[in-house]
Amino acid sequence: MKYVVLLGDGMSDQPIKTLDGKTPLQAAKTPNMDFMARRGTLGLAQTVPPGYPPGSDVANLSMFGYNPVDCYTGRSPLEAASMGVSLGPDDVAFRINLVHLDARAGRLTMNDYSAGHISTADGRELVEELQRQLGNEEFSFHPGVSYRHLLVWHGGNTQIKATPPHDITGQDVIVHFPKGEGAEKLIDLMNSSQLIFNNHPQFKRRIAAGETPANSIWPWGLGKAPAMENYRDKFGLTGAVISAVDLIKGIGVYAGLDVIEVPGATGYLDTNFQGKASAAVEALKERDFVFVHVEAPDEASHSGKLADKLKAIELFDELIVGPVLEGIKQYGEYRVLCAPDHPTPLALMTHTSDPVPFIIYSGEQVEKGGVAGYDEISAKATGVHVAEGFRLMEQLLGR
Repeated sequence: MKYVVLLGDGMSDQPIKTLDGKTPLQAAKTPNMDFMARRGTLGLAQTVPPGYPPGSDVANLSMFGYNPVDCYTGRSPLEAASMGVSLGPDDVAFRINLVHLDARAGRLTMNDYSAGHISTADGRELVEELQRQLGNEEFSFHPGVSYRHLLVWHGGNTQIKATPPHDITGQDVIVHFPKGEGAEKLIDLMNSSQLIFNNHPQFKRRIAAGETPANSIWPWGLGKAPAMENYRDKFGLTGAVISAVDLIKGIGVYAGLDVIEVPGATGYLDTNFQGKASAAVEALKERDFVFVHVEAPDEASHSGKLADKLKAIELFDELIVGPVLEGIKQYGEYRVLCAPDHPTPLALMTHTSDPVPFIIYSGEQVEKGGVAGYDEISAKATGVHVAEGFRLMEQLLGR
């Protein structure tokens, strides 16, 4: 038996007026997910436990089959694992975004949480400069992918409140600066980064090229290294993870899964969809399980771009779901779980804790009837509700 999770990050949404009251999942052309929904098990799952933030970290731990209540310590430690950065018992990891802040009319606002989706090469250049100028025995900077990077505070404090930058697009950032004991040290690093970036040759180069320059770091997603059972012990499975995002790859590392790097996997609309699908099918030759993650719908939602979200959903269906469904047939028996991790409504441009629509499909060819397709409304109408999202993995395995 082969098992696959196909995850379209942030696909779930709310009804939108310009779509005649439909959600993006209802409006998008998704024949492959509709096919599975009409033949498999369709329902809603609560991937974010009560009292937990609706982040991709919490929600994806659930989608991997881990109860966040038992193992969640923060987002950045998972990303650190993907980057090969080992955390000591007293180390606190922070995600640092390269961002563009806008000073206008006496206000400092979050103009772009991704610094114009800065390239990995440009991002690395800036983070390496931060390490040269600001790195010491207490703080170390580690380059990641695009705008997503890592700060390790050795002997740091975890009792700090830090706001995700994608939650405050267009808002005044001063009120969202880090708060708590030791927060002034992080604010000093932010201020120092602004001086370094504004005087870096890259700043003028990106402006001249019509690109948004990074002019500050933004720390958030802090935590210490978690303790997680690996997949072989927990589920009796060998497996792999495919994603462009360090968070997802980091969960895979802690789960003892192989991390498969796909050339051209970016996390955006220009990602190598076909390469991910091919790698997933190939991975199952020697493994029981593969987790395929696509970030593009979530990025479109954070940017508030309806057209991009519709396109991302349709490409996910056409270039990921369709080829994987076809390719997996060669292995005989199989089961597929398809879902988002959390909703990311375009109107809010951030995540919510609402339940997500899921499909579990195992090769059935006969329609059950009464299901319009794969979307939030059809999923709710089935009456199937999984209150603890991490149990979806148990259902996928038929346990």
